[in-house]
Amino acid sequence: MKPDLFQAPDYYNLDELLTEEHKLVRDSARAWVKREVSPIIEEYAQKAEFPKQIIKGLGEIGGFGPYIPVEYGGAGLDQISYGLIMQEIERGDSGVRSTSSVQSSLVMYPIWKYGNEEQRMKYLPKLATGEWIGCFGLTEPDHGSNPGGMTTNFKDKGDHYLLNGAKMWISNAPFADIAVVWAKNEEGRIHGLIVERGMEGFTTPETHNKWSLRASATGELIFDNVKVPKENLLPNKSGLGAPLGCLDSARYGIAWGAIGAAMDCYDTALRYAKERVQFDKPIAATQLQQKKLAEMITEITKAQLLTWRLGVLRNEGKATSAQISMAKRNNVNMAIEIAREARQILGGMGITGEYSIMRHMMNLESVITYEGTHDIHLLITGMDITGHAAFK
Repeated sequence: MKPDLFQAPDYYNLDELLTEEHKLVRDSARAWVKREVSPIIEEYAQKAEFPKQIIKGLGEIGGFGPYIPVEYGGAGLDQISYGLIMQEIERGDSGVRSTSSVQSSLVMYPIWKYGNEEQRMKYLPKLATGEWIGCFGLTEPDHGSNPGGMTTNFKDKGDHYLLNGAKMWISNAPFADIAVVWAKNEEGRIHGLIVERGMEGFTTPETHNKWSLRASATGELIFDNVKVPKENLLPNKSGLGAPLGCLDSARYGIAWGAIGAAMDCYDTALRYAKERVQFDKPIAATQLQQKKLAEMITEITKAQLLTWRLGVLRNEGKATSAQISMAKRNNVNMAIEIAREARQILGGMGITGEYSIMRHMMNLESVITYEGTHDIHLLITGMDITGHAAFK
């Protein structure tokens, strides 16, 4: 088992923009990843299995709802702290960060923002510790980039709702205790419902044969006449804007997370290039490898600045959905390009599980698609600057 020698690049001294609390939160997460994730993650990725034993630790480092107020079990941290935690977790593995992101932004966030006090007190403390794990049911087999076309629906049966439909590509689904599910009522209005494991007619078959996010559990949500208690409806927001608000929070976390994956690939490639000797000198002394490494650190630095500024705007309540889309799209694309270049620097060694690069590269192929595809985020920026929606 190789030691985790990761050193985070900070070419523009961005640490000077962070508070002492930010650095403490980040360094705690970084140390935990080195201790608990790095030693086991290659084995679990090869087995295509999620390491459930890390769930408690994820809760302890603030990986579940760090910005949720303390009275509901959260850490009460700001948005930059949330981002830094996501960065460090994804430096370990995108699949582990997916579990953390979903729990934080797609399960805890809507219960906190759109739920009532009873729902908050019932669910959030257990979700914050990882005692309960949640998932988010929006995407359907025929409705990916157009979630408003969903066909999952519920009918009012007097003392309960009757839920029918299916969702797919759902992180955490196979072992989730609860699901925040988005469905249309009889008038066609989208609402959020909390569906609990054990409700009759609710099943979560696992998705197998993935080449990406192999250390993350992905599945479907099937609702066959599921009786959902009326008190499980999220009362404080409806319409497509409700799930999209959750996605804003998740995409923001991904923008930070992708930097972590990029930093890991860069750090691995830099160390390898200094040690690997060909033609009587380290390959780091050659122009072509220096070009790759110099471009990597430049792109990471640009992404760090972009995302830090977005974090400030999020803290001030000023960040727009379009700004978040820009950062998600830019940073994931940046990370996937760095993973590919880093793999080239390592040559044949880059495809083996002895190094993290190929695993990051495969994971990022999912990250560039989920929570809004690369193309859709481009069109969101296009709509924002032109006033015309090209995808409608």
